[in-house]
This record gives sequence, structure tokens and C-alpha cells, in this order.
Amino acid sequence: MLFKKTSYTIGLYSEFLARMYLRFHGYKILNNRYITGKNTNRAEIDIIARRKNTIVFVEVKSRQSIDAAWAAITQKQSARLRRAAETFLMNKNWNGDARFDVIVVCKHKIYWAKNAI
Repeated sequence: MLFKKTSYTIGLYSEFLARMYLRFHGYKILNNRYITGKNTNRAEIDIIARRKNTIVFVEVKSRQSIDAAWAAITQKQSARLRRAAETFLMNKNWNGDARFDVIVVCKHKIYWAKNAI
């Protein structure tokens, strides 16, 4: 075994799978594990990707069921993700489109929900 299966390493692997999945679908990965200002109640955005004139902020969840993954995304977390995304867009002076997607890795399958948050 190359690494211990902890929730942290499973999360890293799920994010890796999500990045590969996005690349396969024509997205360029701009950033991963993007964090805005520590101690400012901002959030970590798992993946920031771009395709044409759209930047996509992606939350990745790895759970035993899809329902458990959706339950893990709270309103408080969604608000923090939006503030972090706003900061990213302001810093880049982005004038194109933007959206929030969720990629769920569940039992070796990938589910991608666009415009989810």
C-alpha cells in the first residue's frame, strides 16, 4: 500500500480524479485548493477551472452516497465559497461568466452537477 487511507488522502485522491475528469472535458485547471485570506472566514475552493469564457468553481465531495455528499454542503459553506470566488474574480479582474459546480466521487463513480451551488 502506497499511502494510508484516511479521509484526507481520500479527499486528495478525489480532487485528483475531479481535475482529470475536468481536463478530459476540455477544462483548463487554473488553481486547486485555493484559499483566500486566512482568518477572514473565507473558504478553500477545491478546483478553479476555465473553459472558453467561463470560470468554474468546483467543490469536490467524496462520500459513500450522493445524499451524504449533498448533505455535507451547508448554506454556511456555500456562502463562504461564494465570498472566496468573488475575491478570486476581483483579483483577476474577470469579466466573463462564472458558475459553481459540485463533483461527487462515490463508489468509484463521478457525478458532476453544474450550477449546483
